Amino acid sequence: MNTTRRSLLKSASAFGILLAAGVITSQEALAADVRAGFDAKNLSDALAVLGGTAVDSKDIMITTPDIAENGAVVPVTVDTSLANVSDIFIFVEKNPNPLAAVFMIPADTETRVQTRLKMGQSTNVLVVVKAGGKLFSASKETKVTLGGCGG
Repeated sequence: MNTTRRSLLKSASAFGILLAAGVITSQEALAADVRAGFDAKNLSDALAVLGGTAVDSKDIMITTPDIAENGAVVPVTVDTSLANVSDIFIFVEKNPNPLAAVFMIPADTETRVQTRLKMGQSTNVLVVVKAGGKLFSASKETKVTLGGCGG
C-alpha cells in the first residue's frame, strides 16, 4: 500500500470517528475528504475521494472549446438536468493534479457552473455530479495548443 493511500485511509478513519462522536458535521467531513482529492497525483486516486463509481449520464452537458489556444485559461461550463444535485466535481485527466474544481450546490438552486481551468496538454475534462446520493459522469475532450501547467 503506498503512502498516499495509507494517509487517505488514516484521515478518513479519523474523520469517521469525529463524525460519529458529533464533533464535526457531515459537511465538514466531506470538505476535508475533498481537500485530499486536490493532492491526488492521478485520476484514479482523485476519483477515489468520491467514494463510489460514477455512471455515464446524458443529463450532464460540458461546454469547453474544442481547441483551446491557451491552456492557462480554458473556460468550462457544466449544466445538468439531474434532480437533487449536491456536488459537481471537475477533473482534468492529464493534469499533475487532476481534481480541478469542486462546487457544493445548495438545495433548490440552478445546477449550472462556470469556471476557467489550467490544462497542461490536450486531454479529457471529466465531470462527476452527485445527485440524490448517486454519482453520474460525463466527459469531453479538449485540445490545447499552448500548455498552461508550466508547459
